[in-house]
Amino acid sequence: MNLHLVWTYLADGWRPALEIFILAIAIYYTSRFLRGTRGWPVVIGFVVALLLLFAAAEVLNLLVLKWLLGAAYTFIAFTVLIIFQPELRRLLAELGNLPLFTSIHEQRENIEVIVQTVERLAEVKIGALIAIEQSIHLHDAVESGVHVDCQATPEMLETIFFPNNAIHDGGVIIKGDRIAYAACIFPLTQRPGLAKSLGTRHRAAIGLSEETDAVIVVASEENGMISHAYKGQLVRGVTVEELRSFLTSVLLQPTKPHSPIEWVRQLFAERNTGPAVVTKQTPRPVKQ
Repeated sequence: MNLHLVWTYLADGWRPALEIFILAIAIYYTSRFLRGTRGWPVVIGFVVALLLLFAAAEVLNLLVLKWLLGAAYTFIAFTVLIIFQPELRRLLAELGNLPLFTSIHEQRENIEVIVQTVERLAEVKIGALIAIEQSIHLHDAVESGVHVDCQATPEMLETIFFPNNAIHDGGVIIKGDRIAYAACIFPLTQRPGLAKSLGTRHRAAIGLSEETDAVIVVASEENGMISHAYKGQLVRGVTVEELRSFLTSVLLQPTKPHSPIEWVRQLFAERNTGPAVVTKQTPRPVKQ
């Protein structure tokens, strides 16, 4: 009899348990995905406000407020879509796993263009801000820009960032092997605690990497240091070899995960597992 009751309980209770497990996993990985983005403080405020309203309605038995909250599910869903549009767009883009380049050979050529350009500009202390587009369209994240649409070569990029050029200010967006836009204004990071000495280019690199999956490379005009930003983290003072290795690891087509669990883990991995800014102990030497 007891075994029959246990079996009946298990047979009736596995569906709610499965639903709770799925919701817990979804909430956990969604919070990890949003953590470190501009939308994360909004998530906290939104959830706290809803909890306070529901608690006040229940404790004080506010019938009108209960009815409004119960009838506002559709409105809340539309609000979430509007507020978290950048994060949702990035999530859907990563789910699509869209390729950037057509072959590994072309990817390596594009990486060499970036590396050679930044190396040359850093040597003569000319500032540069280059964003390499991946699955998310970057033009939706910038405020302005001059449409260029030309072949990406070190000579063309050096010409754009030359101080006397009319479009040298701002950042460049590269799509595949082409320069799509120049003189773009990238969103600045709002993360607190950053050093006041951190320049506008570096703050823009962090800001764009927080909102998109782009890889941003920076050359400093103050000290000639090379930096790269990805998933909300800026690494300063890297060598040319370190930059090439980093771009290769991120931009080359990765091997597909062998299991669904590994795929989900990579998809919802932490955007930034370390500090916002990392400075290498041995910055890239600058030729005098």
